[in-house]
Amino acid sequence: MSVQSDVIEGLRASVGLRIADEQLLRTLASGLGDVEKLLRETARSEVKEVHEAAAHLFEAGGKRFRPLFTLLSAQFGTGNHGGVVTAATAVELVHLATLYHDDVMDEATMRRGAPTVNARWGNSIAILTGDFLFANASRLVSDLGTDAARIIAETFAELVTGQIRETAGPVDGEDPLEHYLSVIAQKTGSLIATAGRFGGMVSGAEPEHVEALRRFGQIVGTAFQISDDIIDIASPSHESGKTPGTDLREGVRTLPMLYALADPDTDPRLVELLAGPISDDGLLEEALVLLRESSGLDRAMGTLSDYARRASTELATLPASPARDACESVAQYLVARTR
Repeated sequence: MSVQSDVIEGLRASVGLRIADEQLLRTLASGLGDVEKLLRETARSEVKEVHEAAAHLFEAGGKRFRPLFTLLSAQFGTGNHGGVVTAATAVELVHLATLYHDDVMDEATMRRGAPTVNARWGNSIAILTGDFLFANASRLVSDLGTDAARIIAETFAELVTGQIRETAGPVDGEDPLEHYLSVIAQKTGSLIATAGRFGGMVSGAEPEHVEALRRFGQIVGTAFQISDDIIDIASPSHESGKTPGTDLREGVRTLPMLYALADPDTDPRLVELLAGPISDDGLLEEALVLLRESSGLDRAMGTLSDYARRASTELATLPASPARDACESVAQYLVARTR
């Protein structure tokens, strides 16, 4: 099996992607191979330090969901493989750039099983490397025309605005729940929305199909964050492969926590525990038990189910095809992965 097919197998496990059509599978695997090649070409630099820092995260791997969704969305158009690969690569470059910046903000030391750039070379190099990748993404998109350049600039603004709003927290009088959902729509949903939009637009899909792909990407991106929030609380580590309670340790209030805090019947002890980061293992387990028993988890599951339904509704406007079936499998998986 090729490296690209291995990536798709990984996406089947991580985002629920199901592709029964062998021709579509081969097309996507080939496209991902072209994206991978262009990623490395674009991040290359004659300056040794720049090249090493930029290549560091590429070598650690990743899901490549965003470029794959770009390639998948292009199946609703008529062609322009080169332009679609360029768009898919630019979207992944933006995603990788945000990871460099996120690691600095989070003071992270590991990413994808390897030391982060900030841990290895320092914060300044990590920030500048992220900027280098942003710049190269913009350069690639400039070849796709002024509309594409405007869209990627607007996406940059959404990503940055979402990060600032998350850091600052809700303003006085703002509903914390609405604030949270809008922030993750900006931070996670906006780039996946652009991936779908680019795939459809660059391949020549009908405008209404491009818009449906954009909306589907926005909804799915937001929903994956909600499902991660739920898994962090509800799933034991042997089932999810992740250590539960990570958000509690960091003092991050996710959707189930916000729902629990909004419920006047929530156990006062849980409210007390959610007041800040939890470093003690015993208190962490107590908080997890109380959260699992609270209304917050059920309400978050209800919201996730609603997002999955909305995503499927967007797909209904697209022509029936193996590509639409593949997108539908992702929408269905959003809820299934939390069960």
